[in-house]
Amino acid sequence: MKLSVVIPAHNEEGSIAGTVEPLIQVLSDHGIEHEVLVVDDGSQDRTAEVVQGLQSLYPTLRSVGNGPPNGFGLAVRQGLAHFTGDAVAIVMGDGSDSPEDVVRCFRKLEEGYECVFGSRFLKGSRILEYPPHKLAVNRLANLFVRAIFALDYNDVTNAFKCYRREVIEGSQPLISRHFNLTVELPLKAVIRGYSYAVVPISWTNRKTGISKLGIREMGSRYLFIVLYLFLEKHLSRGDYRKPPGQRNDRKTTSGGQA
Repeated sequence: MKLSVVIPAHNEEGSIAGTVEPLIQVLSDHGIEHEVLVVDDGSQDRTAEVVQGLQSLYPTLRSVGNGPPNGFGLAVRQGLAHFTGDAVAIVMGDGSDSPEDVVRCFRKLEEGYECVFGSRFLKGSRILEYPPHKLAVNRLANLFVRAIFALDYNDVTNAFKCYRREVIEGSQPLISRHFNLTVELPLKAVIRGYSYAVVPISWTNRKTGISKLGIREMGSRYLFIVLYLFLEKHLSRGDYRKPPGQRNDRKTTSGGQA
């Protein structure tokens, strides 16, 4: 199985090399056939130049542009429209995600799961320098989502997730343009009957650059997509679910809930 890694990047000249190079090295060391696809989301710094220079060193690295209009969700959707692998991982361009976690999630896909969701809030997870105000908002938002969907997953808003190609195809159409895509895609996958595993992961706050997530402006967008999917779950009468003969309903959580 070939793994594609989609990395949306907006003004990440100080982080993108430190994200891409260790990732390619780890995937190569583990013998995983792969491509790394950086989506330049309208960067106004040297992100595109840095990626172009890296492409001359790493043949598995590709890049595409996004926009305008720009936005995290649109950039990820651009990557999902262009990846060539049998599975895809979504990884942040700021170096917050661990390459070793990408390998662990890919191995779960190889076991037969259709989705693998990373959680920063399980036994075995590790978080470094998470801003306290964002942590409080994160836990409240995830508690709300878990409650209304009866979901056995406590970090839906986390961007780091892996999917088989058929899940991406079966979750269309994607409509989120911003960070609410991190909620839309996994919830659609679960609602539509795809199997999933949850694994503890590491997360490290960025060392350079500025976070692109504005909590205040994203609140209504998150709420919109959650309510949109709540209606799909309860009113669509299963029109978008996988056919019964194709379902694999098993799910697991690796580690204790937090």
